[in-house]
Amino acid sequence: MTVTSIRQADTQMQESLAAMIDRHTQGKTDCESGIPGLTFFRREAPAAPATCMVETNLILVVQGSKQMWVGGHGYPYDSKNFLITSVDIPANSEVVEASAEAPCLGLCLKLDLSLISELITQCKLDTAHKRGPEHGIGIGTVTECISQPFERLVALLDEPGASAVLAPLIIREIHYRLLTSDQAPRLLHAASIGSQAQRIARAIDWLKLNYKEALAVDDLAGHVQMSSSSFYQHFRQLTGMSPLQYQKWLRLNEARRLMLTDDLDAAESAFKVGYDSPSQFSREYRRLFGLPPKRDIDSLRNTA
Repeated sequence: MTVTSIRQADTQMQESLAAMIDRHTQGKTDCESGIPGLTFFRREAPAAPATCMVETNLILVVQGSKQMWVGGHGYPYDSKNFLITSVDIPANSEVVEASAEAPCLGLCLKLDLSLISELITQCKLDTAHKRGPEHGIGIGTVTECISQPFERLVALLDEPGASAVLAPLIIREIHYRLLTSDQAPRLLHAASIGSQAQRIARAIDWLKLNYKEALAVDDLAGHVQMSSSSFYQHFRQLTGMSPLQYQKWLRLNEARRLMLTDDLDAAESAFKVGYDSPSQFSREYRRLFGLPPKRDIDSLRNTA
């Protein structure tokens, strides 16, 4: 195939994916696809960065563009570049290019690190003595090897009987293709037993379950069998924040959810997520979200 024909084929695949996602997201912003681990998103206007937790995912934009902000660094991605994370990372998601006529469309696939480990063993990939990327987030190049299985995966939604059988096989293929992509080092490191990334992922799992408890960083470092200095350094490199900042982010976002969905006031929410001082909670809440708790919740309800 010529370079021109390859580009035309890539464009056709992107247009096909965009048309399918457009059809499945009419009147919605975020929605489950019906295939486990696969979700779609649709945005019809640019939007300022919004707080979110990015799990271990691959995010593919097929129309428009977005940018993810982590630790003060921006990671732009569009139909030519996908975003990938190897640990759960607090971030701010920005919609850069979108309109009602040409909405920002895309998908998110939750990555299975145990499947990555299985493929590493099956393919006899060498992970020994290889230093992984310092950050838990990166931008990869969209190739035909990446977009083509996604096109087949989304097309299965029109074949419900075949989806249950074929979707797991295509998802396995996508994981394999990622191990041959320019983001392979990130995944190899994240899935390697005993790697710093895997140890930090274990610490994050502990924090997500125990965010209400007082945090002793030295004890958490010991829990994942790392020295305190190494643990702190690698945690900050991978997530863009310190362990204490990560815990604070979890607490504040859970408090926000409690006020918004359970109609609790700021003081009640603060105590439920582990704060002893409502005034400290209000200061830290405003620092993260830009408004005091009550004004922020009122604003969210008025724009819902």
